[in-house]
Amino acid sequence: MTPAARISAAIEVLGDIETRRRPATDALKDWGLSHRFAGSKDRAAIASLVYDSLRRKASAAWIMDDATPRGVVLGMLVLQRRLSFADISRLFSGERFAAEPPTGEERARIEGADLSKAPAAIAGDFPDWIEPSLRSVFGDDLVPEMQALTARAPLDLRVNALKVTARSEAHDMLPHLGAVETPLSAWGLRIQPGEDGRGPAVQSEPEFIKGWIEIQDEGSQLAAQLSGVQPDEQVVDLCAGGGGKTLALAAIMNNHGQLYATDSDARRLAPIHERVTRAGVRNVQIRTPRAKADAVADLDGKIDCVVVDAPCTGIGTWRRNPDAKWRLRPGSLDVRRNEQAIVLDRAGALVKSGGRVLYITCSILPEENDGAVSAFLDRTPGFAAVPVDDMLKAAGLEHLAPVIRRTTHGLQMTPLKTGTDGFYVAMLRKT
Repeated sequence: MTPAARISAAIEVLGDIETRRRPATDALKDWGLSHRFAGSKDRAAIASLVYDSLRRKASAAWIMDDATPRGVVLGMLVLQRRLSFADISRLFSGERFAAEPPTGEERARIEGADLSKAPAAIAGDFPDWIEPSLRSVFGDDLVPEMQALTARAPLDLRVNALKVTARSEAHDMLPHLGAVETPLSAWGLRIQPGEDGRGPAVQSEPEFIKGWIEIQDEGSQLAAQLSGVQPDEQVVDLCAGGGGKTLALAAIMNNHGQLYATDSDARRLAPIHERVTRAGVRNVQIRTPRAKADAVADLDGKIDCVVVDAPCTGIGTWRRNPDAKWRLRPGSLDVRRNEQAIVLDRAGALVKSGGRVLYITCSILPEENDGAVSAFLDRTPGFAAVPVDDMLKAAGLEHLAPVIRRTTHGLQMTPLKTGTDGFYVAMLRKT
């Protein structure tokens, strides 16, 4: 397919997403099935155009004064791809399989593109109804913070300390991937996305198959490290899901102590079994819930640290899931807040005296972060938030102090400040 034909295909897919109100992955899959002549590079390029358009959907529509898929793609090419009018004209030529040429009005808007007077929600490309919440966290940095969430995310890897003695050992085995060491996590490697937005097929690399490396955002790695878990402790990963943080915790504990991994949804736990084996983890006991039975009821009051990677809106991952931002509704936030209260209360019951709960979200909304923690502290006597500096020192992560954003009860990582996904972390100790 020509670049112009790929543009036309992206406009078609965006139209399907808008008309049927469906996730981008579903629309792209259906397009690929109905256009089998398109090769893998074509499909990747089209997906990249679609996701870039969704990243800049509001600002692109604003500069073009056109919210149709065509208008959004035109605006995205200016704002995200930094193309000139001449470059865009070659893609919108009106020739076979190409979209119609830009009109005079479209040319004027392309050449005069300027977001300096755009409202914050437009310039930052986010739903306007969450602006008051976000401004309470970011203040005057709101637009830069949200614009950082419109960029493409890198592919981060965690080097498995259970199988590799030093990060440099894994790094030296992956020169063909262009991996560099992450600046904040001592066990992280980073690969920047290619022009088409794709990263390499890391899962097929021998180092991945042997369990030397795992795919994990640097922010997630740091969140696990902030738990401060020790090799002799009893630890519960209460919302383990696919096991990313479980594996990181096991490596920190050097396969000693006892780590229990569970989740309210048994289906989410399915991948963890194979991952634990590949990573060489031996101190994890996977507790799969049965019917309505509590999988960790026998551990109440016995646990040193409960890690709660809480269900949330996922706003902090918008770099990776840009279509999710436009599906966010107030009702979904209310659902998540109720779920957060449930898992925090369950974590509080598991912790022994002097133990701690590490509360994590991949969100930047204060309602899900400090708000959830404040509500827990109000209804649960005997717990107190650990000061951020104490949390950093206990984990040996004092170097994070200049780049994290401090909140009432914890810390916030963001793409702008830390180069990671948006993660919130707070530690609550049972006195």
